[in-house]
Amino acid sequence: MTRATPERPVDVEAIFPELTEHRRASTRLHPRQGDPQCRESSVAGPFLWPAEEPWPVCTAVHVKGRGHRLADVRLRRRILREAWQRDPHAGPSEAEREVLAGLQPGLHAPELRDADPIPLLAGAQLFAHEVPGLVGPEGCDLLQVLWCPFEAHGPDRRMDVLVKWRRSQGITEVVAENPEPVVVGRAECVPNSCVLHPEQVVEHEYMELLGEDLQERIRAWEEEILDEAEDDRQDADPYEIDYQGDLSIPPGWKVGGFASWHLTGPARIDCSCGAEMSPLLTVHDREWDSGSLSWVPLEDRQVMRVMDANTPTGVYVGRGLMRIFACTADPGHPPRIDFQ
Repeated sequence: MTRATPERPVDVEAIFPELTEHRRASTRLHPRQGDPQCRESSVAGPFLWPAEEPWPVCTAVHVKGRGHRLADVRLRRRILREAWQRDPHAGPSEAEREVLAGLQPGLHAPELRDADPIPLLAGAQLFAHEVPGLVGPEGCDLLQVLWCPFEAHGPDRRMDVLVKWRRSQGITEVVAENPEPVVVGRAECVPNSCVLHPEQVVEHEYMELLGEDLQERIRAWEEEILDEAEDDRQDADPYEIDYQGDLSIPPGWKVGGFASWHLTGPARIDCSCGAEMSPLLTVHDREWDSGSLSWVPLEDRQVMRVMDANTPTGVYVGRGLMRIFACTADPGHPPRIDFQ
């Protein structure tokens, strides 16, 4: 099924023509749980990984045997999903609750030492012919992202992320299945297997990066339309159109576009070569929330309030947002990772 984002509530460029200079195309990936194949774009699906090429591992020294058993994370999600589908009000059965009670974090792999290598988890793979706007180093048409499922790296104690570009042509023998660690540090670092429904949309620059005069005029306009809505609908809660929530940057996983800086405030991300970097891939914990309902795809309107409908990947890293930035001068330069 395709996914179509509704038209924006207003044509903001008609109201503020200067925004045409602050527009950029992005591709919303719209991941939804499914069973992708290795030659398809996916979140956590089987990778098109050459059989002769070693799977990447984490060699950093940190606790690796204690945490959540990966199989338990998936079992818990399956039990809760099936219980919700049976009866949203009843919850899991008594037998299921007993199983859930036993799925606790602990020392599940005592044989693993802190310095032992563990396989990285498959995060996402994207093919350029399926994802508009995905541009890599010359000749490369496949982006693969993997990460260590322990937020224990560096001074900020975050995930370690590997970004790999490759040429998909000529890969015939692939790994039978993605190697995986036995234990993960946090369940929210484990993505559900999802198929993608890429859709290209137009977005506008983050509010605080616009000129001060334009920011002030947008805020005055927002107050004006809210006052008008309250006058017209005195007996109902008016819908408040908000530049940042409705007209700027869409939520969810996406390729390209602009970066949101709602937690830290704007920051310039530069490559080691000195060139500015722009978002390559955004990993978001949710497809929509109460402040961004206008971005809910038309096909999801009937289920938008169903439990977990807006969190198909199950991923929550950092404070809900991870961005991979690529060099604007040469996409082959090492990327930078930013968490919000």
